This record gives sequence, C-alpha cells and structure tokens, in this order.
Amino acid sequence: MDKDQFLQAFAEQFDETDLSVFTPSTKFKELDEWSSMVALMIIAMVDENYNKKITGADLREAVTIEDLFNRVHAK
Repeated sequence: MDKDQFLQAFAEQFDETDLSVFTPSTKFKELDEWSSMVALMIIAMVDENYNKKITGADLREAVTIEDLFNRVHAK
C-alpha cells in the first residue's frame, strides 16, 4: 500500500475541496466538506481499493490522513 496513492484516493472522495489541501498531515475532520456521507465514502473506498475494513471508530480515532493510512495499513 502506497501512502501517495492512499492520499489521492482519499482526496477523490471530496467534490469541492481543492486537491492542494490534502497532505498526510491534513486534519480531515476540520475540512468544510467533511460529513457523515464522506465518512461512509471513505470506508467504502478503503474496502474497495484495499480490501480492508475500517470502522467509524477508526475514523473517529484518526486525526490526520496519515493516522488513517497507518490504521488501514496495520489491518
């Protein structure tokens, strides 16, 4: 699993947020576009792209995109 590819796939779940905003240290829950719908899309993206299951708790406990990447990578 590549961190840059994960970052790109993560960013693609957001329709209105500029791609330049997304870095490993981005606190994704602080983005204006963050919502429960985006959270579900992230869970589905991880399942589809990486064949790994993450939960709402994984999202709640992750602060940055890198935190979430590390959680997915560890599963």
